[in-house]
Amino acid sequence: MTPKPAAAILPSRNEAATVAAVAAAVDSALDDARAVIVHADSSDTSHTADSFAAVSTLAGTVGLTGLERGKGAQILAAARLAKIADAEVVLIADTDTRDPDPAVHRALLDRVRDGAALAIADYPRHWDEANLTNHLARPLIAATTGHDVPQPLAGDLAVSREALATAVRAAAALPAELAVCTNGYGIDAFLLLTAAATGPVTSVRIDEPKRHAGSFGHLPAIFHQAVPVLLHLTAAWSRSPAPSVGRPVVYRAADRALSPDRVQTMLTALGGLAPLPDGYDGEPWPLPVAGAWRAVNSGTAPADATRQLWPHYLHRVRDWLVSGHHATTRQRAQALAAAHDRLHTVLVPAGAS
Repeated sequence: MTPKPAAAILPSRNEAATVAAVAAAVDSALDDARAVIVHADSSDTSHTADSFAAVSTLAGTVGLTGLERGKGAQILAAARLAKIADAEVVLIADTDTRDPDPAVHRALLDRVRDGAALAIADYPRHWDEANLTNHLARPLIAATTGHDVPQPLAGDLAVSREALATAVRAAAALPAELAVCTNGYGIDAFLLLTAAATGPVTSVRIDEPKRHAGSFGHLPAIFHQAVPVLLHLTAAWSRSPAPSVGRPVVYRAADRALSPDRVQTMLTALGGLAPLPDGYDGEPWPLPVAGAWRAVNSGTAPADATRQLWPHYLHRVRDWLVSGHHATTRQRAQALAAAHDRLHTVLVPAGAS
């Protein structure tokens, strides 16, 4: 019996400069005239859609334009198309990537074809980036579900037909306050955790940092959309986490030099995002993460727990930038791994493992 073809979803917003190269790389990875690439666009102008449409591809293409703003809304709109729902495996790729590598996309597709529910890219991040991943998402997911995924919020992934269908159904059943988050940056955590409840999750290791648009300027939106989803799904996790077998936790924090002026600019920006709340006690990280998870597990709304966690998170990122600026690559990786292990230890009495 001939296997069903694969498909791809390319969500975008104002990425005319990079979408064509990503589409060409994805088409090379699919390498199948029966495949389809869906461009799900919510740009302010037609330039991004025009750039995508100009690419010559072996696969068929579908352009969705004028979509609701939000990465998740775009992905879910594409996922509801019959051509996507019928594909054996669906690749989702960030369209802001510079120099995309077809081999990465191909490896993700192959992992799902080999039986994974979801395969996600594992590329090293520069030490000053990926703060939500390194300080919160990765250690929380690992402690509560047993899945230690190095880059759980990576935008390049492949998902099986069954896992994507599960995610689409679960998204439709979300309460409004969580649906808003999943329609935005919360989609990455949502896809990972809904897939992890259906089958194996694996990573494709990449040696070089990904070249793409920085996310620092979107930090408040990413936090307030991703963290409620993370807290909700990890607190509701019904399976017992896989037991720890003593494997060392490894973080890859790629080095790069930041000027003192750049560090100060980032610190100033963080300082203006939220004042410390009344009664703030400087509780050491990652204890505030454990507190937020326990609160949701006890009935607090995920959005409320996220708001309470926000100033603690900002304090953590400021401390990380100050200390990391003078640390070695090895020291940074060790500090991240130590915090990861602390969260696991703290959550053990709460029933997370």
